[in-house]
Amino acid sequence: MRRMEEVTKKERESLTEEVRLNKWLSEKGICSRREADRLTEQGRILVDGRKALMGQKVRDGQEIVLDGRKISGGQERLHTPAPVLLMLNKPRGIVCTTSDKDRAMNVVDFVGYPERVYPVGRLDKDSEGLLLLTNQGDLVNRMMRSVNAHEKEYLVTTNRPVTEEFLRAMRAGVPILDTVTRPCQAEKTGECSFRIVLTQGLNRQIRRMCEYFGYRVLTLKRVRIMSLHLGRLKTGEWRKVSEQEQKKLYELLKNSQK
Repeated sequence: MRRMEEVTKKERESLTEEVRLNKWLSEKGICSRREADRLTEQGRILVDGRKALMGQKVRDGQEIVLDGRKISGGQERLHTPAPVLLMLNKPRGIVCTTSDKDRAMNVVDFVGYPERVYPVGRLDKDSEGLLLLTNQGDLVNRMMRSVNAHEKEYLVTTNRPVTEEFLRAMRAGVPILDTVTRPCQAEKTGECSFRIVLTQGLNRQIRRMCEYFGYRVLTLKRVRIMSLHLGRLKTGEWRKVSEQEQKKLYELLKNSQK
């Protein structure tokens, strides 16, 4: 009897526990925290009939509406969706957003997965290659936090011959966006091409780094995120990340900050 009372008490406490709206949406698999903040700024989220505020805290019993679609309501706890992790070879021209405001097709609509998923990080519209999509907010946070310094590998072609001087300068760090990029790995793969491994994800980072030295990127393809490799996945194709691949990925993430 006492055990039942303890469980009931815990359930009541979980119903009244408040968390930040962006975290709540992320944990429910609706969107990433960054996307939640953007949607809040645009006034597209309502909490109990009022426009959500940045940093606002919510609890499960409240009515939360996104773009006119009710996400939650009532006093019951929402069903936690089964974890989903997909690997996509993103084509050029597809935007990495869950919004339908861009004229180009967004990546969520392109994949057309039957459950709600969102991209882990971004590849700009003109770039292609490996992109992950998930409904796991915790996974996104662990992979995306800059302090965790997880590796991402890219193949790049440029409009000029790649020199050793250029590669040395790229490896050492480049002043862009009011900072200096972290030291990285870079090696020549052809007359006008190179491979680069980054541990951060500044906006259009590789393109900006190349532009600093007078190079223009012609093609940019991501081929690896941590232990996940693009492999033979064709452009435009996607698949579920296997249990073995996930196990290896989670092992690498176990000590990462959220």
